[in-house]
Amino acid sequence: MVAEYGYIDIAPFIDHSLLNPTATPQQVEQWCEEAYRFNFAAVCVHPSYVKQAAELLYRKNPQVCTVIGFPTGATTSGVKLYEAQEAVENGATELDVVINLGWLKAGRIEAVHREIAEICEATGQTVKVILETNLLTDQEKKLAAEISMEAGAAFLKTSTGWHGGATVADIRLLKAVTKDRVGIKASGGIRTYNEARELILAGASRLGTSRSKDLLLQSHDQQTTD
Repeated sequence: MVAEYGYIDIAPFIDHSLLNPTATPQQVEQWCEEAYRFNFAAVCVHPSYVKQAAELLYRKNPQVCTVIGFPTGATTSGVKLYEAQEAVENGATELDVVINLGWLKAGRIEAVHREIAEICEATGQTVKVILETNLLTDQEKKLAAEISMEAGAAFLKTSTGWHGGATVADIRLLKAVTKDRVGIKASGGIRTYNEARELILAGASRLGTSRSKDLLLQSHDQQTTD
């Protein structure tokens, strides 16, 4: 439970994300060091950097997260499955998988379910399904959430950040649908501590952001004024 009023330590909620296409090995090292130093929940990197991140965070608290089918979700199921399995072999313990939005909108419910279920079963790791909520109607969000939960997802994630970010309204909607059966990751466009706090209060259990240090600095400033 999170207190409705007052300061919230947001660090344990944060997936420290480095998903810029120009990210370098030196930045991966920096992100991993920061994730450990600030006690973030995870560091999230591209699949090509999973092995490096896993080595840097060996026997340390932050999880190694990567993205699968990122950012469109439109690669084939076989490619997603291979990408997920390879990521786990390289040390990933959390997989943020982009749902196939075209299939969802076309009503190919069984195909969407099977794709997610295969990844969950084959990897045995924490799977967060990226719904890309800004491209879905409320009914589609509810449907995608139900499919993902039935398929074995551990979290629902709002966005890749490529088509807008998380909103309090979407977190509340997902919270109502999930009824605390799975976690909810708010991701994309989280620029201030107050935004992060409101998302947590609405029901987010993880925050995906590349602005982690800025949010912490703001949170510390807020703590001193409370």
